Amino acid sequence: MKRKNWAGLGMIACGAVLLTGCSSEMGRRPWDSDVSCLRAQMGADLKLSFPLAANTCQRMTDHGVVIGSKNPQPIPLNLRGAPDLQKLADQYGYSYRQ
Repeated sequence: MKRKNWAGLGMIACGAVLLTGCSSEMGRRPWDSDVSCLRAQMGADLKLSFPLAANTCQRMTDHGVVIGSKNPQPIPLNLRGAPDLQKLADQYGYSYRQ
């Protein structure tokens, strides 16, 4: 009987985590490109500025591993086909690929 209750609670917890992962306020989703992530962050209800959105969307060379990484470096944003975002990246000093 107890095993069944824990299984149901675990399924509810997993479902809640998966549903919150679709919210733009949660940060970068695994399937997002740099452009789609920036547009989602800047267009969300919070309307983040470019520097905050770029810090949320920019990937690191350690792939987000917190423990055991030494001197991770930011990977340049891939802003191909987004001249408006390229202009903002130039304005705020972010490196990007065209």
